[in-house]
Amino acid sequence: MKFIVTNELGRLAKWLRIMGFDTVYHNEREKRNLIIESLRGDRVILTRDSKMSVYSGTRMLHIKSDFVEEQVKQVFTEMGIRPEEDRFFTICVLCNKPLSKAAKNEVKDKVPPYVYETQDLFMKCNACKRIYWQGTHLNNVKELVAKRLQLNQKTIDGGKDNLGTPSVG
Repeated sequence: MKFIVTNELGRLAKWLRIMGFDTVYHNEREKRNLIIESLRGDRVILTRDSKMSVYSGTRMLHIKSDFVEEQVKQVFTEMGIRPEEDRFFTICVLCNKPLSKAAKNEVKDKVPPYVYETQDLFMKCNACKRIYWQGTHLNNVKELVAKRLQLNQKTIDGGKDNLGTPSVG
């Protein structure tokens, strides 16, 4: 499922990307462009703007809460989707493009020395050139999903430990 979020939901866009959902951040005031982009890209519009309900013919979810954890939970609940650990950190948090594996020697001068010495798996965004590695972020996301969103951890990762999943460093 793909999303497009309006400008007041930047943190929600970031968290959906972290969890592997293709999420466009629309920061224009012109709603017509938002509608066109959602239809062309087959995206669900996520918005806090109650005036958006006047537009028909689009899939739209009005986000009720100001708090990102509650927003994420609402999206999962009302859209009938669940986070899957193998999708975590597969999309660039900054530009929403897919990540690809990077050879360790390719990132030597692009990451802190300690990270280079202690990590073996790196991912990169070919669009914005950001480098990612597994840090504490994966466990933080698992905790958010399992505890704060009250979703079952076994459902998220299939009961297996996926240490190869990269995260933002």
